[in-house]
Amino acid sequence: MKNYDILIIGCGVTGAAVAYELSRFELSVGVVERSNDVGCGATKANSAILHAGYDPEPGTLCARLNVEGVKLAKQICEKLSVLRRELPSFVLAFTDADIRLIHELKERADANGVEGARVLSRDEVLAIEPSVNPDILGALYAPHSAIVDPWEYTCAMAETAVVNGADVNLSCGVRSIEKHENGFIVHTSGGDFSAKYIVNAAGCYASEIAAMVGDTDIKPINLCGQYYVLDKCEGKKVNSVIFRCPDEKGKGVLVAPTVHGNMIVGPDAFEVRDGDSVGTVAETLPKLKTSGLRSVPGIDFRQVIHEYAGVRPATADSDFIINISPACENFVNLAGIKSPGLPAAPAVALEGIKLLRKCGLETKEKKNFTDKREVVRFNKLGEEEKAEIIKQDPLYGQIICRCETVTEGDIVAAIRRPIQPRSIDAIKRRTGAGLGRCQGGFCSPRVHEILARELGVSPLDITLGNDGSYILTGETKEAQR
Repeated sequence: MKNYDILIIGCGVTGAAVAYELSRFELSVGVVERSNDVGCGATKANSAILHAGYDPEPGTLCARLNVEGVKLAKQICEKLSVLRRELPSFVLAFTDADIRLIHELKERADANGVEGARVLSRDEVLAIEPSVNPDILGALYAPHSAIVDPWEYTCAMAETAVVNGADVNLSCGVRSIEKHENGFIVHTSGGDFSAKYIVNAAGCYASEIAAMVGDTDIKPINLCGQYYVLDKCEGKKVNSVIFRCPDEKGKGVLVAPTVHGNMIVGPDAFEVRDGDSVGTVAETLPKLKTSGLRSVPGIDFRQVIHEYAGVRPATADSDFIINISPACENFVNLAGIKSPGLPAAPAVALEGIKLLRKCGLETKEKKNFTDKREVVRFNKLGEEEKAEIIKQDPLYGQIICRCETVTEGDIVAAIRRPIQPRSIDAIKRRTGAGLGRCQGGFCSPRVHEILARELGVSPLDITLGNDGSYILTGETKEAQR
């Protein structure tokens, strides 16, 4: 049984941020994650927006931690070589009621400390973002939002935590928790772990984890949202994040570029059973097109290359739930971390550490903390740099994913990083192989082959995504017998 000072349950963006921050200290830190990779829950399927912070109600944790977190996120992305792009956001107003709402959002922005937010006229909006619908009456403009690669952001923080001594234990779904005088024993599908303190960062399953120690105060309301991903030929049509006016279910359908050069349109919002209910719905998905075209009439939906859905870990509480469990000492809840959870994550982590200190945790900083991560991206290099790296490692001269120009060198380097990817989707999240127009139709067999070779396992052991999603079952002639 592995023993830790602190055990973090869940390795989405919040859990990874907690591990990253705790790994600064002279502590033994462990993470248990039910999936076979990090960032496979709500983190995997969101809008990838680092929101400026004008939407949350002033005075809430959401408001304060959004504004604090988005500043920290910029620093972390720079230090850990995470794809991030600064660009403005707009909230479009089509009616007089919308105009009143964006003025309210401007007041929230001022109260929350959001810099530079202002209400623009129709002509001012079109001068900055000519792609939006000319029927607008105006918009709220926020210059300091950004987009990010949420998979890499999560993975980068988790990897840095591992480099600094933390353990990330994958395929370890929590089954039960025993509270003892000196701490906890956590029983998982991958073995047992003991810890003096627990941080519950389990996303859509935070209520279930809390209930294991007698805390039944968290009431989940899982809201699913669907998205379209469009090819790169559409990605340059907008150079901003385009929102509609929000309602009680969220920020509404947005149109935005991605850090990889695509365009996304979504999400809608409908309640689902749990965080695993991420299937798209044929009857409702096309409605995203209507909303997207209302904002940006020039979108060509014939260029859709992918559809996906994600679940927001919302609760009956409209704010984030960040507390020492009222039912169990030394157990910290970081629950209900729905939007703006992605930008807020680093600040949420620091709030969690403050609570751990209140529980008695001593935090002595390490003398040698590694806070830097280098990643080679072949497709971002200049021609001379490409030639030089191929000279050093010929594997970078072998293109595996033609759509995204991902090389064998990129894939092998990803496999050798501190948290080892073991599925084709895990390679996609780290390198981009399979993100392009063909969605892995051509490169997946080669990625499969490289994974098996580098991991030293049979091709039969390689999965598409989570445990059990096997691609091969045997030789073709054997299957015919």
